[in-house]
Amino acid sequence: MLTRLRIRNLAVIDEVDVGFGPGLTVVTGETGAGKSMLVDALELVLGARARPDVVRAGCEEAEVEALFDVSGLPALRARLAAEGIADEEDDWLVRRIVGVAGRSRAYVNGRLATAGQLARLTAGLVDICSQHEYHGLVEPGSHLRILDAFGRFESQRERMAQAHAALQRAVAAEREITEFQSRRDERIELLRHRVAEIDAVAPRVGEVESLEAERERLRHAERIARAALRAASELLEDDGSIGARLAALRAELQGAAAFDARLRPHVDAIESARLDLEEAARELGRIGRDVRTDPEALGAVEERLDALRRLLRKHGGSVDAVLQARAAAAQELENLERVEEHRARLAREREEAMAAAAEIARALRAERRRAADRLAEAIGDELRSLGMGEAQVLVEVSPATGHGPDEIAVDGARLGPSGIDRVELLIAPNRGEPPRPLRRIASGGELSRAMLAIRRVLAGLEPAGVYVFDEVDAGVGGAVAETIGRKLADIAAHHQVICITHLPQIAAFGHAHLRVRKSVRGERTHSVVEPLDATGRLEEIARMLGGTTITARTRAAAAELLERAAAGSGPGATGERASSRARMRRAGQASKGS
Repeated sequence: MLTRLRIRNLAVIDEVDVGFGPGLTVVTGETGAGKSMLVDALELVLGARARPDVVRAGCEEAEVEALFDVSGLPALRARLAAEGIADEEDDWLVRRIVGVAGRSRAYVNGRLATAGQLARLTAGLVDICSQHEYHGLVEPGSHLRILDAFGRFESQRERMAQAHAALQRAVAAEREITEFQSRRDERIELLRHRVAEIDAVAPRVGEVESLEAERERLRHAERIARAALRAASELLEDDGSIGARLAALRAELQGAAAFDARLRPHVDAIESARLDLEEAARELGRIGRDVRTDPEALGAVEERLDALRRLLRKHGGSVDAVLQARAAAAQELENLERVEEHRARLAREREEAMAAAAEIARALRAERRRAADRLAEAIGDELRSLGMGEAQVLVEVSPATGHGPDEIAVDGARLGPSGIDRVELLIAPNRGEPPRPLRRIASGGELSRAMLAIRRVLAGLEPAGVYVFDEVDAGVGGAVAETIGRKLADIAAHHQVICITHLPQIAAFGHAHLRVRKSVRGERTHSVVEPLDATGRLEEIARMLGGTTITARTRAAAAELLERAAAGSGPGATGERASSRARMRRAGQASKGS
């Protein structure tokens, strides 16, 4: 709901700050006073193209601010969060600034936004119908939503959207494995080479360290043998060896120990050392005699080390990493060899998802076709009550087209989240004319009344938004004008409605009344928007009835109009309203039962 609109330096408007409430707000004023500038201002905050000629002469920029209560519109709040402008408040403050050079800036709740982003965020927030611009209902893209709202197909649409999402996931999975399979042979060859390469070397944990030690022994074999044999000779084998001298020392101490017991432990220690040295000498002798220079063995060791190090460099730097790479390659090979089985399973899942989505889409199409006739009848009844008795309405349900190679088709129609249908409202305003799309209706007044009829049928079936009707009364008068006023009031029971009108019969039904008045101060023209109280309303409606001269008779006629509007009576009103409500009730019951 629009709660406040502030306009500054927009065309003939210097500065206007006006509040709006629920129900029907009527806007009146003399021709050229600037009433439609309110619509222009709203279009700017909805993301319309900014034209530099809207900036008031002599000013650098125009500014429009609109405050909306979106507490009853969770989808719009979710859209705000999706754009990264999440806010827990129930109010949206939308601001648009247009410079004299044509550049503009937009803000939503203080966050800078592009014009395109602004249009996406505010889509569905305000629906404008005027003599020159039509939003929302005139576009065929919205007609499917209209039919579904009328038929109360919310649960079916949700099931359709879920089935379509499941089908898309299945198709994407199958496409991914198909693309993968095209690279499968190349991948298998790579993995087989990797496994064979590792198996050919067959590395063992700790092998590198062992080979490096063996290489050092082979490289220095002569030195090792020479040192070992010399040590063995000097320790045990030569005359005057260390072992012989230790034996002599032991014998001498042992003799002396007969006279001093303190020497006995040392005798034992020398003997133990001599025995250890003899064992060491014998082992060193064996080592020295066993060590041989072997160039072939050294070459084999170095070749094995080179093979191991090449493998380590390719697969992680350690034998553990190499063995893990081999295990992973073997597992992937096994999986690749089973890819056909996996692909067949995904194909079955895609076929099942396709069948489920197609079944829901076909069932929804059948329900839509049944509801289409009832919707056409309901809109036709409304048009007849609006003075378009010869109008014929057709709600056309046809296959959705335009599916490309990546789209999914059911029965030759493009399958989307909402099904396989394209819906368009066609109207023939006069007998003998073929039904035409809404945007091609020649008369602006006829189109405005068609929009009003559709809104009347949908009243209470859609989320509460703001409906703006700019001169919906074009080309009508008398009883039809009063009927239009009553229907606007009925719509306003469910939605906020703003109506710009020249007819007193419509203005009388307003729950609030704004008058736009133009005045000249100095050399400048100014438009002022004034909220009217009861007395002001009476005077304004009297002016609309009688022109510039207001008499007691025109005031009495204005009072009678206001009384009839308040009572909801007027000539033939009670019967027509009861009949209309009965038709709407029957249509709604039929739609709910379908």
